[in-house]
Order: sequence, then C-alpha cells, then structure tokens
Amino acid sequence: MGTQGTQGTRGTQEPDERTGGTGRRALLGAAVLGGGAVLGLSGTARAADTRHGGGRGGHGGLEGLPVPTVIGHRGASGYRPEHTLGSYELALDMGADIVEAGDLVPTRDGHLVCRHEPEIGGTTDVADHPEFADRRRTKLLDGVSTTGWFTEDFTLAELKTLRATERIPANRPHNTLYDGRWEIPTFEEVLRWQDEQTRRRGKQVWIYPELKHPTYFRKLGLGTEERLARLLRKHGKDRKNSPVIVQSFEPTSIQRMNRLVGNPLAVLLSGAKSRPWDFVETGDPRTVADLITPAGLKEIASYAQGIGPTLDLIIPKDAAGRLTEPTTLVRDAHRAGLILHPYTMRNENPFLPADFRRGSDPDAYGDAFGAFRTYFATGIDGVFTDNPDTGVLAREDFVNR
Repeated sequence: MGTQGTQGTRGTQEPDERTGGTGRRALLGAAVLGGGAVLGLSGTARAADTRHGGGRGGHGGLEGLPVPTVIGHRGASGYRPEHTLGSYELALDMGADIVEAGDLVPTRDGHLVCRHEPEIGGTTDVADHPEFADRRRTKLLDGVSTTGWFTEDFTLAELKTLRATERIPANRPHNTLYDGRWEIPTFEEVLRWQDEQTRRRGKQVWIYPELKHPTYFRKLGLGTEERLARLLRKHGKDRKNSPVIVQSFEPTSIQRMNRLVGNPLAVLLSGAKSRPWDFVETGDPRTVADLITPAGLKEIASYAQGIGPTLDLIIPKDAAGRLTEPTTLVRDAHRAGLILHPYTMRNENPFLPADFRRGSDPDAYGDAFGAFRTYFATGIDGVFTDNPDTGVLAREDFVNR
C-alpha cells in the first residue's frame, strides 16, 4: 500500500490508502468471518469460531483463512526492503495469511511493476546510476509536487538494472543490510511466484495487490486497471474465488475493476477529511467521512466486498497520539456486508499509538502486542502489518485469552 495523493500515507515516516458483486461479497464476508459466523459478533467470538474450525477450507475460497487475517504489508517489510520477492517470501515464512504483492505502477512500455510509489528514488539505487541522472523530474502527483525518478519514464529493461533499497533506513537500519540484493519484480513475475510458492508449501498462497494512482496513470495513457485485468485473465486468476484481492484508494478504480474481473475487491480509506483523488479530479465533493456513513458503506458494498481503512478510522487518537474510543465503523461496515482490513501495524515506536510506545528510540520496538490486542478487540477482520510474525503471535494470544 502507499500514499493516496495528499490523502494520507501508508507506511512512510509521516503520520499516517457488476457481475458477481453480491456473490463475491458473500464469499469474502463468509471467509473472514470463519464460514458460519454471523456479522456483528465480537472480535473474540469471530476469531474463536475460525480457530475451532469455522473456516471451511477447500481448494478455492477465502473461507479457510483465520480471523483476524494477518496480511503481510508489502511482504515482511519490517525485515526486508519492501516489494521484493525476498520480502514476500519471508512474509509467508513468518505465517502471513495473505501477502500484499504489490503496489502496482506501470513502466513506459506498459508493464506493471511492484513499487510503493511511481517515484523510485527512495526505494531503489537509481540515484547511483549516472546513466539515468537526466531522468530526474519534478511532477505533480495527485496534486503534490514530487521530485525524483518515475517508473513511467523507464522501460522494464531499464528498471531491471536497478536494485531495491530500504525506504525508511532511519527506522530500519538493519534492513539496509539487504540493499541491492533484489530487483524490482513485475506483477506477472509475482503471479508466477505465487504459483510456485503454492506448490512448494502445499497450500494456496493469497496476494492482495493495490492499484496506485490509477487516475494519474490513465491521464498518461497508461491505464492500469485493464492491464491488471489482462494479467489476471491470462493466469486464470480473475474469478470470485481466485486467490487475488484487488484494492485501491480510488473508488472509481474499484468500480472499473468490478466490471472487468470477478475478484474480491476492497476500497482503501485514508483520513476522514481527505478526498479520494478520483473524486478531486471529477469534482465529487465527498470525503472519506461521507464514504464511511451507513449510506456510503452501502454504496461501496454494491461494487466491493471490503474496505481497508486507516487504523485511525477504527480508533481515533487524541492530540497526544493516544487512543480514544472506537468508532462505529466496524459495526456499520459489517451491517453493510463489508469486511475490514485496516492498515498498518508496525512494531517500531514512531508508528505505534503513544499508549504503546516504550522509550524514544525510533528503531526500538514498543508494546506491539498490546496494540494488536486493542485493535483486534474492535472486531476487525484482519490487519496489514509490516511484522507478520508479531501479528501471528498476537492473534494466537487474542484467540486463547
């Protein structure tokens, strides 16, 4: 996941992303609720139901996933440079139920690759390549002036000469050990990797790609929804029970995907006062606050099966960064038939609510288990986390408490 224009940031150092619709919504809802569970039960009841065999397993559907579902955010990005095959594979090794592979952006020649943002100066060694010095640009990306190197200015062959680096070395200096080890994967390579990992592990591997800045790219003549749909169809992964959930911060992008494929779909939601960039471009005055009303959620449920809200929409923070009282979003979304996979849980102090920080070292871990427990108790259906191993242990604690 990543930045949705000026609407919030998923994973940076800044504060904090028609046919078959009903059937897909029912499938995904039953999945994360553990098969026979009922919408509106407490988080404990739903989690326990899955743990005791409520999930229906099988060859296709999400029904076999545990609740709360642990989603590896850009892989295991707490331990490896994000959106690399090394990060994705480590997430599986750590027990992630789904891997967010990846944030999808296009190359100049139309290939979809996995990067946090189209600007790659912060996630690759492109600045060390003198042959690309003249590619540095300043562009308006979803209304924000952004300077750097952009995937749409490179061919795939050129991007393959680069190597991935740690995006937030101030918080994760240990990850810099792996700088330069992995190249930028294409999404087609990820689809093949998914099949290989499924065979190796003897169980279905699930992925959760995100369409990044689709309006921006469509205006450049690089529409990403159609490219993604073609790849999913090519690999036979475009159906309601396919092991690929598609997400975007732009509701109209998810509506477009709803017309193109049968996959489960999720709308990402940033801060309550923000506006999705496609709304800005089309003059739609609604904010995220409008989308999370019962009426807004009902509309989302007409074309998507889930939402990915920022954790602050689940439990707001006060001016000191401490958690306050939970909102009604979990209840309201469940009543609309939607599941909730909020973002993003991280172990390091700067990313935790103030209640759970321990000391002031930005690289030190706080009480991540306490934070996981607090969010799980709201009844969320899963969570994106940079630390899948912590999430798996926290879930075990939660369902056994």
